[in-house]
Amino acid sequence: MNFSINPATGETLAHFALHDAAEIDTALDRAVRAQGDWRWTSSATRRALLQRLAAGLRADLETLAVLITAEMGKPIGEARAEVQKCAANCDFYADAAAGILADAPVADAPGAFIAYEPLGVVLAIMPWNYPLWQVLRFLAPALAAGNGAILKHAGNVPQCALAIERLVIEAGAPEGLFAHLRLAPDMVAALIADQRIAAVTLTGSTEVGMTVASQAGAALKKQVLELGGSDPFIVLADADVDLAASKAVTARFTNAGQSCINAKRFIVVDAVADQFLNAFAVATARLVMGDPTDPRTNLGPLARDSLRVALDGQVRRSIAAGARLVTGGAMPEGPGSYYPATLLDKVTPGMAAFDEETFGPAAAIIRARDEAEAIALANRTAFGLGASVWSRDTDRALGIARRIDAGAVFVNMVVASDPRVPFGGIKLSGYGRELGDLGLREFTNAKTIRHPSGTDEAAG
Repeated sequence: MNFSINPATGETLAHFALHDAAEIDTALDRAVRAQGDWRWTSSATRRALLQRLAAGLRADLETLAVLITAEMGKPIGEARAEVQKCAANCDFYADAAAGILADAPVADAPGAFIAYEPLGVVLAIMPWNYPLWQVLRFLAPALAAGNGAILKHAGNVPQCALAIERLVIEAGAPEGLFAHLRLAPDMVAALIADQRIAAVTLTGSTEVGMTVASQAGAALKKQVLELGGSDPFIVLADADVDLAASKAVTARFTNAGQSCINAKRFIVVDAVADQFLNAFAVATARLVMGDPTDPRTNLGPLARDSLRVALDGQVRRSIAAGARLVTGGAMPEGPGSYYPATLLDKVTPGMAAFDEETFGPAAAIIRARDEAEAIALANRTAFGLGASVWSRDTDRALGIARRIDAGAVFVNMVVASDPRVPFGGIKLSGYGRELGDLGLREFTNAKTIRHPSGTDEAAG
């Protein structure tokens, strides 16, 4: 059973039975049949589908935003922005896919070119923290490339999964090309192994990623894994400290800190550490925690109570190990899975707030002697998703960006995904890329085709 529970109140909104074996089998058969036809459709047909999907998202913006807020607690303004981003993603691939997937001649090999062909039906295992964006981030390029998709969404956002399915159907997708299945965790392995599934994509924890990778690897299935992160936010001595501190609030506390690419470790050079901490604390104090349906709220509840219990444990363990609590750090009483914006100063390696992914509104301030130690501390992590560097000297910051172990490094900007540029990680943050041209091609077969041409006609 999947339960939809409002994390702001604890109220059960709805519940849904899991799909049984017969329903799963039917969905897979339909997906394979639909994708077998969809793969041969024109780029114009695929573009039109994505355009209609974007239009549907915009037409239902308010309904969808309210649903996101109800199911996982995102402040309503952020929920609206999520829906708008999904529509923009569809627009991007509607416009760009044909060019990105066009046959590509191979330089210095006359008669040779690369054709990008769909793999088949892709299984998408998606999380709750961006219940529409995480799905549309994968789905738009998958459909644009000629693939079909089966969605296994997080169990606490079943109504969001139904809404996505409805939107795709209303956009005119062929019957069965996309379907969502409600599955218990122990049902996923059999689905991955099923020969009707061609590839797998997962956004989730590193631990789940390891399990899915082993299951998909055993079946020789292509995978894209976007996993955990402990992103460094590096503030150099020559940074605009007030600007960095104001952006730090967005970087850490957007979506109540429940994002893989939220900044989590704020590594600040000693010369400006006190100034940064004071400015960060002042800006953090302006956050309004409360009812996520209230437009004034910018810090909603965590999506489940177990998440705030886990975060509180990490905060307490860090304090016991020597971190200094600046603000927050205590679970409030009353209904809802709320946790206050929390700042920990003087965090060092070995503490939970440094070593572990903190998935919630707690920021770790880490003091570095100089630039060299800041870089070393940034790289002293098992993760490698995103990072940001703050300095008035852009060239200097760009040089440092090349020395940071991460899938993306932003200079004087908050890390954010963008349909136009590839997104993904290294190390325990996963592998493969979503978005941009690389994301579109991930679930394609880069097929080499060659024919006799010029002086190469006799080549063997």
